[in-house]
Amino acid sequence: MFVRKKRNKSGSVSVQIVDKSNGRYRVVETIGSSQDQEKVDFLIRKAQHVIRTCGGRQSELFSFRTPEETAVRCFLGGLSNEQIRVIGPELVFGTLFDRLGFGAIPEPLFRHMVIARLAHPVSKVKTVDYLYRYQGIAVEISGIYRFLDKLNDTYKDAVERLAFEYSKSVLGRILVVFYDMTTLYFEAEDEDDLRKVGFSKDGKFQHPQIMLGLLVGEKGYPIGYDIFEGNVFEGHTLLPTLKKIRRKYGLGRPVVVADAALLSRENLKALVAEGYSFIVGARIKNESDAIKEKILEQAKRIKDQEGFALAKADSGRLIVTYSERRRKKDSYGRERGLARLRKKIKSGMLTKEHINNRGYNKFLTLKGSVEISIDETKVKQDYLWDGLKGYMTNTDLPVAEVVENYRQLWQIEKAFRISKTDLRIRPVYHYRRKRIEAHICIAFVAYTIYKELERLLEQNRAGFSPRRAAELTHTMYGLDHRPADGSRAERIILKMDPEQQSLYNITQKG
Repeated sequence: MFVRKKRNKSGSVSVQIVDKSNGRYRVVETIGSSQDQEKVDFLIRKAQHVIRTCGGRQSELFSFRTPEETAVRCFLGGLSNEQIRVIGPELVFGTLFDRLGFGAIPEPLFRHMVIARLAHPVSKVKTVDYLYRYQGIAVEISGIYRFLDKLNDTYKDAVERLAFEYSKSVLGRILVVFYDMTTLYFEAEDEDDLRKVGFSKDGKFQHPQIMLGLLVGEKGYPIGYDIFEGNVFEGHTLLPTLKKIRRKYGLGRPVVVADAALLSRENLKALVAEGYSFIVGARIKNESDAIKEKILEQAKRIKDQEGFALAKADSGRLIVTYSERRRKKDSYGRERGLARLRKKIKSGMLTKEHINNRGYNKFLTLKGSVEISIDETKVKQDYLWDGLKGYMTNTDLPVAEVVENYRQLWQIEKAFRISKTDLRIRPVYHYRRKRIEAHICIAFVAYTIYKELERLLEQNRAGFSPRRAAELTHTMYGLDHRPADGSRAERIILKMDPEQQSLYNITQKG
Protein backbone atom coordinates (compact mmCIF):
# COMPACT_ATOMS: atom_id res chain seq x y z
CA MET A 1 0.00 0.00 0.00
CA PHE A 2 1.10 3.54 -0.71
CA VAL A 3 -0.17 7.10 -0.65
CA ARG A 4 -1.25 8.71 -3.90
CA LYS A 5 -2.09 12.33 -4.69
CA LYS A 6 -4.71 12.74 -7.38
CA ARG A 7 -5.32 16.13 -8.94
CA ASN A 8 -9.00 16.85 -9.59
CA LYS A 9 -10.57 19.03 -12.31
CA SER A 10 -11.69 21.46 -9.65
CA GLY A 11 -8.06 22.15 -8.81
CA SER A 12 -8.13 20.28 -5.50
CA VAL A 13 -5.89 17.36 -4.64
CA SER A 14 -7.28 14.06 -3.28
CA VAL A 15 -5.11 11.96 -1.00
CA GLN A 16 -5.74 8.24 -1.34
CA ILE A 17 -4.45 4.96 0.03
CA VAL A 18 -3.86 2.66 -2.93
CA ASP A 19 -3.12 -1.05 -3.01
CA LYS A 20 -1.43 -2.89 -5.88
CA SER A 21 -2.31 -6.59 -6.02
CA ASN A 22 -2.02 -8.92 -9.02
CA GLY A 23 -0.90 -6.04 -11.19
CA ARG A 24 -4.03 -4.03 -10.47
CA TYR A 25 -4.36 -0.77 -8.54
CA ARG A 26 -7.24 -0.40 -6.12
CA VAL A 27 -8.20 2.64 -4.03
CA VAL A 28 -8.55 1.37 -0.47
CA GLU A 29 -9.57 4.68 1.06
CA THR A 30 -9.74 8.34 0.13
CA ILE A 31 -8.48 10.25 3.12
CA GLY A 32 -9.71 13.65 1.91
CA SER A 33 -9.13 16.46 -0.58
CA SER A 34 -8.17 20.13 -0.46
CA GLN A 35 -6.77 23.00 -2.51
CA ASP A 36 -4.65 24.19 0.40
CA GLN A 37 -1.13 22.77 0.35
CA GLU A 38 -0.82 22.62 4.16
CA LYS A 39 -4.08 20.68 4.34
CA VAL A 40 -2.86 18.32 1.64
CA ASP A 41 0.37 17.73 3.59
CA PHE A 42 -1.69 16.96 6.69
CA LEU A 43 -3.83 14.45 4.74
CA ILE A 44 -0.67 12.75 3.48
CA ARG A 45 0.66 12.35 7.00
CA LYS A 46 -2.70 10.99 8.11
CA ALA A 47 -2.71 8.44 5.28
CA GLN A 48 0.80 7.36 6.16
CA HIS A 49 -0.30 6.93 9.77
CA VAL A 50 -3.22 4.71 8.69
CA ILE A 51 -0.90 2.50 6.65
CA ARG A 52 1.63 2.35 9.46
CA THR A 53 -0.88 1.47 12.20
CA CYS A 54 -2.48 -1.20 10.03
CA GLY A 55 0.95 -2.76 9.64
CA GLY A 56 0.41 -3.64 6.03
CA ARG A 57 -2.55 -5.91 6.83
CA GLN A 58 -4.26 -5.45 3.50
CA SER A 59 -6.72 -8.27 4.07
CA GLU A 60 -8.09 -6.48 7.11
CA LEU A 61 -8.52 -3.28 5.13
CA PHE A 62 -10.41 -5.04 2.39
CA SER A 63 -12.64 -6.95 4.80
CA PHE A 64 -14.50 -3.78 5.82
CA ARG A 65 -17.40 -2.45 3.88
CA THR A 66 -16.73 1.24 4.32
CA PRO A 67 -13.65 3.47 4.57
CA GLU A 68 -14.85 4.59 8.00
CA GLU A 69 -14.85 1.03 9.29
CA THR A 70 -11.42 0.54 7.78
CA ALA A 71 -10.06 3.56 9.62
CA VAL A 72 -11.59 2.41 12.92
CA ARG A 73 -10.11 -1.07 12.61
CA CYS A 74 -6.70 0.31 11.72
CA PHE A 75 -6.87 2.71 14.68
CA LEU A 76 -7.81 -0.01 17.13
CA GLY A 77 -5.18 -2.35 15.77
CA GLY A 78 -2.51 0.20 16.55
CA LEU A 79 -3.45 0.59 20.23
CA SER A 80 -1.26 -0.75 23.02
CA ASN A 81 -1.98 -1.56 26.67
CA GLU A 82 0.05 1.45 27.74
CA GLN A 83 -2.48 3.75 26.06
CA ILE A 84 -5.42 2.44 28.10
CA ARG A 85 -5.52 3.55 31.73
CA VAL A 86 -7.84 3.21 34.71
CA ILE A 87 -8.96 6.80 35.22
CA GLY A 88 -11.98 6.29 37.50
CA PRO A 89 -10.21 6.98 40.81
CA GLU A 90 -8.82 10.26 39.51
CA LEU A 91 -12.11 11.26 37.87
CA VAL A 92 -14.12 10.64 41.04
CA PHE A 93 -11.85 10.92 44.06
CA GLY A 94 -9.39 13.31 42.40
CA THR A 95 -12.23 15.72 41.64
CA LEU A 96 -13.38 15.69 45.27
CA PHE A 97 -9.76 15.95 46.49
CA ASP A 98 -9.43 19.24 44.59
CA ARG A 99 -12.89 20.53 45.47
CA LEU A 100 -12.23 20.15 49.20
CA GLY A 101 -8.99 22.11 48.82
CA PHE A 102 -6.45 19.32 49.33
CA GLY A 103 -4.94 20.13 45.95
CA ALA A 104 -3.25 23.03 47.74
CA ILE A 105 -0.75 20.52 49.16
CA PRO A 106 2.10 20.79 46.60
CA GLU A 107 3.08 17.12 46.71
CA PRO A 108 1.90 14.79 43.91
CA LEU A 109 2.60 11.78 46.15
CA PHE A 110 0.09 13.05 48.70
CA ARG A 111 -2.62 13.08 46.06
CA HIS A 112 -1.70 9.63 44.73
CA MET A 113 -1.62 8.04 48.17
CA VAL A 114 -4.94 9.52 49.33
CA ILE A 115 -6.71 8.46 46.13
CA ALA A 116 -5.12 5.00 46.31
CA ARG A 117 -6.33 4.69 49.94
CA LEU A 118 -9.89 5.34 48.73
CA ALA A 119 -9.83 3.24 45.56
CA HIS A 120 -7.37 0.46 46.35
CA PRO A 121 -6.35 0.47 50.04
CA VAL A 122 -3.28 -1.74 50.43
CA SER A 123 0.19 -1.49 51.95
CA LYS A 124 2.62 1.16 50.72
CA VAL A 125 4.66 -1.47 48.87
CA LYS A 126 1.57 -2.71 47.02
CA THR A 127 0.52 0.88 46.40
CA VAL A 128 3.70 1.33 44.35
CA ASP A 129 2.65 -1.60 42.16
CA TYR A 130 -0.92 -0.31 41.91
CA LEU A 131 0.16 3.17 40.80
CA TYR A 132 2.41 1.79 38.08
CA ARG A 133 0.15 -0.97 36.81
CA TYR A 134 -3.11 0.94 36.70
CA GLN A 135 -2.12 4.60 36.60
CA GLY A 136 1.18 4.46 34.74
CA ILE A 137 2.86 6.37 37.59
CA ALA A 138 6.35 5.15 38.46
CA VAL A 139 7.19 5.68 42.14
CA GLU A 140 9.98 4.15 44.19
CA ILE A 141 9.06 2.82 47.63
CA SER A 142 12.01 4.76 49.05
CA GLY A 143 10.43 7.94 47.67
CA ILE A 144 7.18 7.14 49.47
CA TYR A 145 9.00 6.59 52.75
CA ARG A 146 10.92 9.86 52.38
CA PHE A 147 7.64 11.67 51.77
CA LEU A 148 5.99 10.03 54.79
CA ASP A 149 8.90 11.15 56.97
CA LYS A 150 8.15 14.80 56.22
CA LEU A 151 4.36 14.74 55.73
CA ASN A 152 3.34 15.07 59.36
CA ASP A 153 5.77 17.89 60.19
CA THR A 154 5.19 19.82 56.96
CA TYR A 155 1.54 19.46 56.00
CA LYS A 156 -0.47 17.92 58.87
CA ASP A 157 -1.74 21.24 60.23
CA ALA A 158 -2.83 22.42 56.78
CA VAL A 159 -4.53 19.09 56.04
CA GLU A 160 -6.45 19.06 59.34
CA ARG A 161 -7.57 22.65 58.84
CA LEU A 162 -8.91 21.85 55.36
CA ALA A 163 -10.90 18.93 56.77
CA PHE A 164 -12.26 21.06 59.62
CA GLU A 165 -13.27 23.89 57.27
CA TYR A 166 -15.04 21.40 55.03
CA SER A 167 -17.07 19.98 57.91
CA LYS A 168 -17.87 23.48 59.15
CA SER A 169 -19.11 24.48 55.68
CA VAL A 170 -21.45 21.47 55.61
CA LEU A 171 -22.68 21.66 59.20
CA GLY A 172 -22.73 25.41 59.69
CA ARG A 173 -22.35 25.99 63.43
CA ILE A 174 -20.75 23.10 65.28
CA LEU A 175 -22.84 22.83 68.44
CA VAL A 176 -22.39 19.13 69.22
CA VAL A 177 -19.30 16.91 68.86
CA PHE A 178 -18.89 13.17 69.35
CA TYR A 179 -15.72 11.57 70.68
CA ASP A 180 -14.50 8.02 70.91
CA MET A 181 -11.31 5.97 70.90
CA THR A 182 -10.21 2.91 68.98
CA THR A 183 -7.06 0.83 68.80
CA LEU A 184 -4.87 0.20 65.76
CA TYR A 185 -2.58 -2.79 66.00
CA PHE A 186 0.78 -3.47 64.36
CA GLU A 187 2.08 -6.63 62.76
CA ALA A 188 5.49 -6.11 64.36
CA GLU A 189 5.84 -7.42 67.91
CA ASP A 190 8.35 -4.93 69.31
CA GLU A 191 7.15 -2.09 71.55
CA ASP A 192 8.55 1.44 71.68
CA ASP A 193 7.59 4.82 73.13
CA LEU A 194 4.37 4.96 71.06
CA ARG A 195 3.48 1.37 70.23
CA LYS A 196 2.45 -0.38 73.42
CA VAL A 197 0.61 -3.58 74.29
CA GLY A 198 -2.70 -2.62 75.89
CA PHE A 199 -6.39 -3.45 75.91
CA SER A 200 -7.17 -4.10 72.24
CA LYS A 201 -10.59 -3.36 70.77
CA ASP A 202 -9.50 -5.42 67.74
CA GLY A 203 -8.85 -8.53 69.84
CA LYS A 204 -5.09 -8.39 69.09
CA PHE A 205 -3.90 -8.51 72.70
CA GLN A 206 -0.39 -9.74 71.89
CA HIS A 207 0.30 -7.02 69.32
CA PRO A 208 1.58 -3.55 70.15
CA GLN A 209 -0.93 -0.83 69.33
CA ILE A 210 -1.66 2.86 69.35
CA MET A 211 -4.82 4.64 70.48
CA LEU A 212 -6.65 6.81 67.95
CA GLY A 213 -9.00 9.47 69.30
CA LEU A 214 -11.49 10.83 66.77
CA LEU A 215 -13.75 13.86 67.12
CA VAL A 216 -16.62 14.23 64.65
CA GLY A 217 -19.62 16.48 64.25
CA GLU A 218 -23.19 15.58 63.42
CA LYS A 219 -23.57 12.83 60.78
CA GLY A 220 -19.95 11.87 61.32
CA TYR A 221 -18.25 14.80 59.60
CA PRO A 222 -14.60 15.00 60.72
CA ILE A 223 -13.48 17.61 63.24
CA GLY A 224 -10.04 16.36 64.31
CA TYR A 225 -8.02 13.48 65.67
CA ASP A 226 -5.02 12.63 67.80
CA ILE A 227 -2.94 9.54 68.52
CA PHE A 228 -1.77 8.28 71.91
CA GLU A 229 0.40 5.53 73.34
CA GLY A 230 -1.15 2.09 73.12
CA ASN A 231 -1.49 1.59 76.87
CA VAL A 232 -2.95 4.99 77.78
CA PHE A 233 -6.30 5.12 79.61
CA GLU A 234 -8.82 6.31 77.04
CA GLY A 235 -10.58 8.52 79.56
CA HIS A 236 -7.49 10.74 79.74
CA THR A 237 -7.54 11.61 76.03
CA LEU A 238 -10.75 13.60 75.50
CA LEU A 239 -9.89 16.85 77.23
CA PRO A 240 -6.41 17.20 75.64
CA THR A 241 -7.93 16.58 72.19
CA LEU A 242 -10.70 19.12 72.76
CA LYS A 243 -8.27 21.75 74.02
CA LYS A 244 -5.94 21.29 71.06
CA ILE A 245 -8.69 21.56 68.45
CA ARG A 246 -10.35 24.48 70.21
CA ARG A 247 -7.01 26.30 70.32
CA LYS A 248 -6.30 25.65 66.62
CA TYR A 249 -9.72 26.43 65.14
CA GLY A 250 -11.57 28.52 67.71
CA LEU A 251 -14.11 25.73 68.03
CA GLY A 252 -15.77 27.17 71.12
CA ARG A 253 -17.30 24.83 73.68
CA PRO A 254 -19.79 22.52 71.97
CA VAL A 255 -21.78 19.85 73.79
CA VAL A 256 -19.57 16.76 74.06
CA VAL A 257 -21.23 13.37 73.55
CA ALA A 258 -19.33 10.22 74.56
CA ASP A 259 -19.85 6.66 75.68
CA ALA A 260 -20.15 5.88 79.38
CA ALA A 261 -16.99 3.76 79.35
CA LEU A 262 -14.90 6.73 78.18
CA LEU A 263 -15.42 9.21 81.01
CA SER A 264 -15.00 8.73 84.73
CA ARG A 265 -16.54 10.99 87.37
CA GLU A 266 -13.23 12.86 87.61
CA ASN A 267 -13.15 13.46 83.87
CA LEU A 268 -16.69 14.84 83.92
CA LYS A 269 -15.67 17.26 86.66
CA ALA A 270 -12.69 18.32 84.53
CA LEU A 271 -14.98 18.95 81.54
CA VAL A 272 -17.29 21.07 83.68
CA ALA A 273 -14.31 23.00 85.08
CA GLU A 274 -13.28 23.84 81.50
CA GLY A 275 -16.79 25.10 80.71
CA TYR A 276 -17.97 22.18 78.54
CA SER A 277 -21.43 20.68 78.47
CA PHE A 278 -21.68 16.92 78.08
CA ILE A 279 -23.99 14.01 77.38
CA VAL A 280 -22.69 10.57 78.30
CA GLY A 281 -24.20 7.15 78.78
CA ALA A 282 -24.98 6.28 82.40
CA ARG A 283 -24.78 2.93 84.19
CA ILE A 284 -28.03 3.25 86.09
CA LYS A 285 -27.63 -0.10 87.88
CA ASN A 286 -24.44 1.24 89.47
CA GLU A 287 -26.20 4.18 91.09
CA SER A 288 -26.81 4.43 94.83
CA ASP A 289 -29.71 2.48 96.31
CA ALA A 290 -31.65 5.72 96.85
CA ILE A 291 -31.30 6.74 93.18
CA LYS A 292 -32.14 3.24 91.96
CA GLU A 293 -35.28 3.23 94.05
CA LYS A 294 -36.35 6.55 92.50
CA ILE A 295 -35.63 5.25 88.98
CA LEU A 296 -37.74 2.10 89.41
CA GLU A 297 -40.58 4.05 91.03
CA GLN A 298 -40.82 6.63 88.21
CA ALA A 299 -40.29 3.98 85.53
CA LYS A 300 -43.68 2.50 86.45
CA ARG A 301 -45.38 5.66 85.22
CA ILE A 302 -43.80 6.07 81.78
CA LYS A 303 -44.72 4.48 78.47
CA ASP A 304 -42.77 3.39 75.41
CA GLN A 305 -40.29 6.07 74.20
CA GLU A 306 -40.92 8.27 77.21
CA GLY A 307 -38.42 9.39 79.84
CA PHE A 308 -37.80 11.46 82.94
CA ALA A 309 -34.97 13.37 84.61
CA LEU A 310 -33.54 13.11 88.11
CA ALA A 311 -31.36 15.85 89.56
CA LYS A 312 -27.93 14.86 90.85
CA ALA A 313 -26.10 17.38 92.95
CA ASP A 314 -22.62 16.41 91.81
CA SER A 315 -23.05 15.93 88.07
CA GLY A 316 -26.19 17.53 86.65
CA ARG A 317 -29.16 15.44 85.56
CA LEU A 318 -29.70 11.71 85.16
CA ILE A 319 -32.01 11.05 82.21
CA VAL A 320 -33.80 7.70 82.08
CA THR A 321 -35.87 6.49 79.12
CA TYR A 322 -37.96 3.39 78.45
CA SER A 323 -38.18 1.46 75.19
CA GLU A 324 -40.41 -1.55 74.60
CA ARG A 325 -38.08 -2.73 71.87
CA ARG A 326 -35.12 -2.57 74.26
CA ARG A 327 -37.15 -4.42 76.90
CA LYS A 328 -37.69 -7.33 74.53
CA LYS A 329 -34.01 -7.35 73.60
CA ASP A 330 -32.90 -7.30 77.26
CA SER A 331 -35.31 -10.09 78.16
CA TYR A 332 -34.33 -12.23 75.19
CA GLY A 333 -30.62 -11.86 75.94
CA ARG A 334 -31.09 -12.79 79.58
CA GLU A 335 -33.17 -15.88 78.76
CA ARG A 336 -30.50 -17.12 76.35
CA GLY A 337 -27.80 -16.55 78.95
CA LEU A 338 -29.77 -18.31 81.67
CA ALA A 339 -30.47 -21.24 79.37
CA ARG A 340 -26.75 -21.73 78.83
CA LEU A 341 -26.08 -21.49 82.58
CA ARG A 342 -28.79 -24.04 83.43
CA LYS A 343 -27.39 -26.43 80.84
CA LYS A 344 -23.89 -26.13 82.32
CA ILE A 345 -25.18 -26.55 85.87
CA LYS A 346 -27.02 -29.70 84.86
CA SER A 347 -23.92 -31.13 83.19
CA GLY A 348 -21.71 -30.24 86.16
CA MET A 349 -19.45 -28.02 84.06
CA LEU A 350 -19.62 -25.03 86.42
CA THR A 351 -17.36 -24.63 89.43
CA LYS A 352 -17.10 -21.97 92.11
CA GLU A 353 -14.45 -20.21 89.97
CA HIS A 354 -17.25 -19.26 87.59
CA ILE A 355 -19.02 -17.19 90.23
CA ASN A 356 -18.24 -13.59 89.27
CA ASN A 357 -19.97 -10.51 87.89
CA ARG A 358 -19.07 -11.13 84.26
CA GLY A 359 -22.11 -11.34 82.00
CA TYR A 360 -24.90 -13.58 83.23
CA ASN A 361 -22.59 -15.28 85.75
CA LYS A 362 -23.84 -12.60 88.16
CA PHE A 363 -26.93 -14.77 88.66
CA LEU A 364 -24.91 -17.71 90.06
CA THR A 365 -24.67 -18.42 93.76
CA LEU A 366 -23.25 -21.14 96.03
CA LYS A 367 -25.44 -23.40 98.14
CA GLY A 368 -23.60 -24.93 101.02
CA SER A 369 -20.00 -25.48 100.04
CA VAL A 370 -20.17 -27.13 96.62
CA GLU A 371 -23.59 -26.79 95.00
CA ILE A 372 -23.96 -24.06 92.37
CA SER A 373 -27.40 -22.75 91.45
CA ILE A 374 -29.08 -19.72 89.90
CA ASP A 375 -30.24 -17.02 92.28
CA GLU A 376 -33.82 -16.55 91.08
CA THR A 377 -34.23 -13.48 93.28
CA LYS A 378 -31.49 -11.68 91.34
CA VAL A 379 -33.13 -12.74 88.09
CA LYS A 380 -36.46 -11.25 89.13
CA GLN A 381 -34.77 -8.03 90.22
CA ASP A 382 -32.96 -7.78 86.88
CA TYR A 383 -36.26 -7.95 84.98
CA LEU A 384 -37.26 -4.65 86.59
CA TRP A 385 -34.55 -2.86 84.60
CA ASP A 386 -35.51 -4.21 81.18
CA GLY A 387 -36.02 -1.46 78.61
CA LEU A 388 -34.45 1.28 80.75
CA LYS A 389 -31.45 3.29 79.61
CA GLY A 390 -29.68 6.16 81.34
CA TYR A 391 -27.81 9.30 80.26
CA MET A 392 -25.89 11.86 82.29
CA THR A 393 -25.88 15.50 81.22
CA ASN A 394 -25.21 18.95 82.62
CA THR A 395 -27.22 20.64 79.85
CA ASP A 396 -30.72 22.11 80.06
CA LEU A 397 -31.79 20.30 76.88
CA PRO A 398 -35.18 18.55 76.88
CA VAL A 399 -35.10 14.81 77.52
CA ALA A 400 -35.92 13.96 73.89
CA GLU A 401 -33.10 16.16 72.59
CA VAL A 402 -30.58 14.63 75.00
CA VAL A 403 -31.54 11.16 73.82
CA GLU A 404 -31.44 12.14 70.14
CA ASN A 405 -27.96 13.63 70.50
CA TYR A 406 -26.68 10.52 72.25
CA ARG A 407 -28.19 8.27 69.60
CA GLN A 408 -25.99 9.97 67.02
CA LEU A 409 -22.97 8.49 68.78
CA TRP A 410 -23.26 5.59 66.35
CA GLN A 411 -21.90 7.96 63.70
CA ILE A 412 -18.44 7.80 65.24
CA GLU A 413 -18.68 4.02 65.43
CA LYS A 414 -19.50 4.14 61.73
CA ALA A 415 -16.46 6.38 61.15
CA PHE A 416 -14.21 3.79 62.77
CA ARG A 417 -15.86 1.03 60.78
CA ILE A 418 -15.28 2.91 57.52
CA SER A 419 -11.67 3.54 58.46
CA LYS A 420 -11.02 -0.08 59.38
CA THR A 421 -12.93 -1.77 56.54
CA ASP A 422 -13.32 0.50 53.51
CA LEU A 423 -10.05 2.40 54.04
CA ARG A 424 -8.21 -0.48 55.77
CA ILE A 425 -6.32 1.73 58.16
CA ARG A 426 -5.18 -1.38 60.08
CA PRO A 427 -2.97 -3.28 60.54
CA VAL A 428 -0.21 -0.66 60.46
CA TYR A 429 3.06 -1.92 59.01
CA HIS A 430 5.25 1.08 59.90
CA TYR A 431 7.37 1.31 63.01
CA ARG A 432 8.78 4.84 62.81
CA ARG A 433 6.61 7.40 64.58
CA LYS A 434 6.64 9.91 61.70
CA ARG A 435 5.45 7.29 59.24
CA ILE A 436 2.75 6.09 61.61
CA GLU A 437 1.51 9.67 61.98
CA ALA A 438 1.62 10.15 58.20
CA HIS A 439 -0.37 6.95 57.67
CA ILE A 440 -3.12 8.21 60.01
CA CYS A 441 -3.05 11.64 58.34
CA ILE A 442 -3.60 10.11 54.88
CA ALA A 443 -6.44 7.97 56.21
CA PHE A 444 -8.04 11.04 57.84
CA VAL A 445 -8.03 12.91 54.51
CA ALA A 446 -9.40 9.83 52.75
CA TYR A 447 -12.21 9.65 55.32
CA THR A 448 -13.05 13.33 54.71
CA ILE A 449 -13.34 12.72 50.96
CA TYR A 450 -15.36 9.55 51.65
CA LYS A 451 -17.87 11.62 53.66
CA GLU A 452 -18.24 14.15 50.84
CA LEU A 453 -18.87 11.34 48.35
CA GLU A 454 -21.40 9.82 50.75
CA ARG A 455 -23.15 13.19 51.04
CA LEU A 456 -23.34 13.61 47.25
CA LEU A 457 -24.66 10.08 46.72
CA GLU A 458 -27.40 10.58 49.32
CA GLN A 459 -28.26 14.05 48.03
CA ASN A 460 -28.66 12.75 44.46
CA ARG A 461 -30.33 9.48 45.53
CA ALA A 462 -27.74 7.49 43.62
CA GLY A 463 -28.88 4.15 45.01
CA PHE A 464 -25.40 2.84 45.79
CA SER A 465 -22.84 3.27 48.56
CA PRO A 466 -19.37 4.87 48.58
CA ARG A 467 -17.89 1.37 48.70
CA ARG A 468 -19.76 0.47 45.52
CA ALA A 469 -18.61 3.76 44.00
CA ALA A 470 -14.98 2.79 44.68
CA GLU A 471 -15.58 -0.52 42.92
CA LEU A 472 -17.07 1.26 39.91
CA THR A 473 -13.95 3.41 39.51
CA HIS A 474 -11.82 0.30 38.97
CA THR A 475 -13.29 -0.23 35.48
CA MET A 476 -13.59 3.36 34.26
CA TYR A 477 -11.02 3.62 31.47
CA GLY A 478 -9.39 6.34 29.40
CA LEU A 479 -7.46 6.17 26.12
CA ASP A 480 -4.31 8.21 25.55
CA HIS A 481 -4.12 9.11 21.86
CA ARG A 482 -1.58 11.15 19.91
CA PRO A 483 -2.93 12.48 16.56
CA ALA A 484 -1.11 11.69 13.31
CA ASP A 485 -0.05 15.31 12.90
CA GLY A 486 2.17 14.96 15.96
CA SER A 487 0.17 17.44 18.04
CA ARG A 488 -0.27 17.11 21.80
CA ALA A 489 -1.60 13.79 23.08
CA GLU A 490 -5.17 13.77 24.33
CA ARG A 491 -7.07 11.50 26.72
CA ILE A 492 -10.40 10.11 25.60
CA ILE A 493 -12.81 8.87 28.30
CA LEU A 494 -14.25 5.55 27.16
CA LYS A 495 -18.00 5.00 27.34
CA MET A 496 -19.22 4.12 30.83
CA ASP A 497 -22.07 1.88 31.91
CA PRO A 498 -25.16 3.64 33.35
CA GLU A 499 -24.05 3.24 36.99
CA GLN A 500 -20.57 4.61 36.27
CA GLN A 501 -22.02 7.49 34.26
CA SER A 502 -24.31 8.36 37.15
CA LEU A 503 -21.35 8.40 39.57
CA TYR A 504 -19.31 10.54 37.18
CA ASN A 505 -22.15 13.04 36.68
CA ILE A 506 -22.79 13.34 40.44
CA THR A 507 -19.17 14.06 41.33
CA GLN A 508 -18.58 16.46 38.46
CA LYS A 509 -21.53 18.70 39.18
CA GLY A 510 -20.95 18.70 42.96
